[in-house]
Amino acid sequence: MSAVMIARKVRKWEKLPGKNTFCCDGRVMMARQKGVFYLTLFLIIGTCSLFFGFECPYLAVHLSPAIPVFAVLLFLFVMAMLLKTSFSDPGVLPRALPEEASFIEMEIEAANGNVLAGQRPPPRIRNVQINNQIVKLKYCYTCKIFRPPRASHCSICDNCVDRFDHHCPWVGNCVGKRNYRYFYLFTLSLSLLTIYIFAFDIVHVVLRSVHSGFVNTLKETPGTVLEVLVCFFTLWSVVGLTGFHTYLISLNQTTNEDIKGSWSGKNRVQNPYSHKHIIKNCCEVLCGPTYPSVLDRRGVMIEDPSSPAPSDASTAPTTKTSPPAPQTTKSTAPLIPNEHTPDEAKPSIGAGTQKTNSPKEEKPPSSSNPHPSSPNAVAPTVIKESAH
Repeated sequence: MSAVMIARKVRKWEKLPGKNTFCCDGRVMMARQKGVFYLTLFLIIGTCSLFFGFECPYLAVHLSPAIPVFAVLLFLFVMAMLLKTSFSDPGVLPRALPEEASFIEMEIEAANGNVLAGQRPPPRIRNVQINNQIVKLKYCYTCKIFRPPRASHCSICDNCVDRFDHHCPWVGNCVGKRNYRYFYLFTLSLSLLTIYIFAFDIVHVVLRSVHSGFVNTLKETPGTVLEVLVCFFTLWSVVGLTGFHTYLISLNQTTNEDIKGSWSGKNRVQNPYSHKHIIKNCCEVLCGPTYPSVLDRRGVMIEDPSSPAPSDASTAPTTKTSPPAPQTTKSTAPLIPNEHTPDEAKPSIGAGTQKTNSPKEEKPPSSSNPHPSSPNAVAPTVIKESAH
């Protein structure tokens, strides 16, 4: 058996749960739905290519050679911020291990007490104090953890994200604690690039119309017409999105909190994360420290082929006592809420199994047995342990 069980080393990103895709040995992390992200790349690269091919040669000669140079720098910055937002970990929180999840469940059951049948259990919430204000920590039934403040579970990526803002299909990733500043810089620079291209498209058409006429200019430069249409329809959404996030940054608030009305509801609860000053809030969000990833995606772990069946290892030394095993699992399940009162649980087990009503009835078989050291004498002891 030892020769068959060969352990191999794998990267931790290969075993991470959730709906994410990884590339470059775990360095790139994105959502599985990336179709809209490819559309974003096509629109940005396509529009800028038309601008560099049709307008820049003419504007560099008739106005200034600095126009295409600044456009190239702005384009490179937009692409860098887009890829940084799309390929980075937004702040995914690791899920609880089975041992941690069972311990949290025991804590919750001990705190809530016994819940009668037909009654709804109380909500799984913990209260913490932040800046002299009570904030509720909600329990995630998927990740089996109490989420930190401002964290939320993304239904698309199936992960809990720290300081969750929203899931953006245009960048193909969640926007959270670790990539929000890059997302904001991407929207801001994209707004400037769209305005820049749109403005110089108009200038290009006006300069050519002086000599060739407006209609002839549109016929000679079909790329300019396409650029004007794309920039006109995307300008309002991109600039509006940038303005909205500028408003949120000035309040130190997330999109998720704004939609839910966390700090502007009926109770008028104040935002405990705001510094009551626009500059301080902007500095914290945009100039704060870069938080490391807690996933350790490129860490090495040992994959054991026998790990999917741990019960074989536990029952291997006691193969003769394998028949009582189903009885132990069934009898211990209802005793978890009443572990502090084992005396009350004994009659319920006795009603279900008449052959083991009391320790007195277990003694005659052992005394009548001519071989007390046989494996049959072990079975009553296993049942006793399961009852307690």
